[in-house]
Amino acid sequence: MTIFLTSKSVESALKVIFICMISFALTACGSDEGDDLDQFMRNAANTMKPKIKSLPEVKPYLALQYNADGTLADPFHVRKATHKSGALQPNLKRPKEAMEAYPLESVKYVGMISKSKLTFALLKTPDNMVQQVKIGSYVGQNFGLVTQITDSEVVLKEIVLDDLSGDWIERVSNLTLQE
Repeated sequence: MTIFLTSKSVESALKVIFICMISFALTACGSDEGDDLDQFMRNAANTMKPKIKSLPEVKPYLALQYNADGTLADPFHVRKATHKSGALQPNLKRPKEAMEAYPLESVKYVGMISKSKLTFALLKTPDNMVQQVKIGSYVGQNFGLVTQITDSEVVLKEIVLDDLSGDWIERVSNLTLQE
């Protein structure tokens, strides 16, 4: 029997033989103990201990009482005015004027009119109405009495309740001319 080998078949046979020899060599190099990495992984669990810090001690919450010494006013309760026998107090019995319905911050000074000896300030209200006031009129919600009218401003003397002492105090406010 004669076998004819071609170059392709010889080449294929050599490749198969070469792969088998490499596989045999790699298998022979191995051992049952395994490599260093496998050995380290097996022994690591035995030699290492976890380093976990203990939790810090939880201190109990101590609530502080607001205003324990009683020197501060409670900000969540409306304080009643202590009407002391001070000389300065607004006249609560007089009838309110029309301009006392508006906060002073919402009123604008827009002009001035003079008739003979009287001078009137023209004040614009939030509802776009123009009202005339003279010296002695009341404007704003803090008992603001008009004391002076000039070309550039209207000066008022307001009587407000002091938050700290509970007394009525006087303060000067003004409305500057708006164009």
